[in-house]
Amino acid sequence: MKKFLLICGVALISCLLLLAGLAIQKNLKQKVYVQRLKNGHFRLMVNGRPFVVKGVCYNPIPIGKNHEYDWWNDPAKPWVVDGKLMKEMGVNTIRLYQPSSDTAAVKKVIRDFYELYGIRTILGHWLGFWEYPCPLYADASFREKIKQQVMDMVSLYKDEPGVLLWVLGNENNYSCLGRVNPWSSEEVDREPDPQKKNAMRCQIYYSFVNSLTKEIHKIDRNHPVALGNGELSGLQFAKEYAPDVDLVACIIYRGKTFGNLFNSLKMTFDKPILLAEIGADAYDAYLKKEDQNIQAFFLGSQWRQIEANLADTADGTGNCLGGVIFEWTDEWWKHNEYSPDNWKLHDTLSNWSNGAYYFDIKAEANMNMNEEWFGIVALSEEKEGGLDQRIPRKSYYVIRELWNNPAAKSK
Repeated sequence: MKKFLLICGVALISCLLLLAGLAIQKNLKQKVYVQRLKNGHFRLMVNGRPFVVKGVCYNPIPIGKNHEYDWWNDPAKPWVVDGKLMKEMGVNTIRLYQPSSDTAAVKKVIRDFYELYGIRTILGHWLGFWEYPCPLYADASFREKIKQQVMDMVSLYKDEPGVLLWVLGNENNYSCLGRVNPWSSEEVDREPDPQKKNAMRCQIYYSFVNSLTKEIHKIDRNHPVALGNGELSGLQFAKEYAPDVDLVACIIYRGKTFGNLFNSLKMTFDKPILLAEIGADAYDAYLKKEDQNIQAFFLGSQWRQIEANLADTADGTGNCLGGVIFEWTDEWWKHNEYSPDNWKLHDTLSNWSNGAYYFDIKAEANMNMNEEWFGIVALSEEKEGGLDQRIPRKSYYVIRELWNNPAAKSK
């Protein structure tokens, strides 16, 4: 009898140890974190292994629809078709700017990308950047509303194995500097000095982001929190008021070269950087024709600079975690987003100007950036399986070669 009890006891202990091991293993599968090496370089770790982000921004709006279209519930499941193409290209991450309010649909998309193709998801939140008439970051009730939305997002999706990290905001710092969606407060308005006004707004905004980061860290220790920032603008204030963010997710449009970006960040705010939005459009506004070659050339150049500044490079700054290309498919609705008649036209009119994209800066009024032509995959009005046919551009194949090359430093 004693022998029987001893055997049962050993079996019970073995089962408990097995269950504990499975729990630890499950937890390890969820663990994503930023590691700082002895030489000061940074790398992203996933499941105990280095992970270089090779991503694309994903918003598969079909021809004839605009940003209000609920693609999450599209019966044709565009993410399944796109995921196959992405896997062949070497994509390991997609970036979603903000999840739909349909939780089940969002989980379905995240799970399909991860389970079918091994592609992870960066989930973000706009932090009310597009609220009308402006984001009121100085208003306590506004901040509380946004905080609740962010914490709901984290609570809902933090246990999804496919989630990689969180991005708070996108280019919201521009609202502090009066460039896009400017906002103010009575206290700020009383300050006569414009530079001090900007500093006050930056303090309010980055302090808010830091408070969100600390709250996220309390309930989710398995995923880093990134500050979404347009360029490096305002990061001298982030250093002081948002020290708890794990990394900076920068939106960068500097043409074929990033210049001194990586060193500048290291000197300003010594955090790792994810280039959360890079790209080049495929339309020459000066010659008024599609130019796949120049898009491919610019994107190839951008990726090589990212590789040169990863953690395991000898000569780079070692503070880059990878990059996310803007974007996967063209967006035919974008030039005139509130005019349905234009959503079925692939508009060649430009929305803004950027001299770093020198090949067509001589376009009329220097308007050379074509928002509807940034896709590395073009859309055709011909349908296939209920979806606009996907036509990979030359940039798709150039990046596929770089991302699948053994020298590309991630798996």
